[in-house]
Amino acid sequence: MNRLIGQDEDELNRILSREDEILPSSGFAVSVMDAVRREAAAPPPIPFPWKRAMAGLVVGGLALAMVLVAVIVALVQPGREAAAAQFSIPLPSALSLVLRGSIESAAIWTVLALLLAFVSVKLSMRIALGRA
Repeated sequence: MNRLIGQDEDELNRILSREDEILPSSGFAVSVMDAVRREAAAPPPIPFPWKRAMAGLVVGGLALAMVLVAVIVALVQPGREAAAAQFSIPLPSALSLVLRGSIESAAIWTVLALLLAFVSVKLSMRIALGRA
């Protein structure tokens, strides 16, 4: 067994001791240099507009915090009526009618959500096209 290991080591040493020059394939250096030149000539990436996004991130964070506080208060309060009374806001009569319906209320809220989504998409497209 030791004799086989010794033969393997001798063969490995013989293979590693050869000083053959390794040459790249034809065109390899040219293609690498072309890629380096393309990368160097490319314009820098467009930076993310953090100043504009910050307002949306702050509003989203505040909304999330308000929802979390409302959920925690609702869980801590002994009854749901107490939590609902604490967060109740006097509503205009038209809005209170919308909130008290069932199917009609769901349909109106769905239409309002779709309208809000449509307006926000149109506004963002208008801003994007104006900047281009």
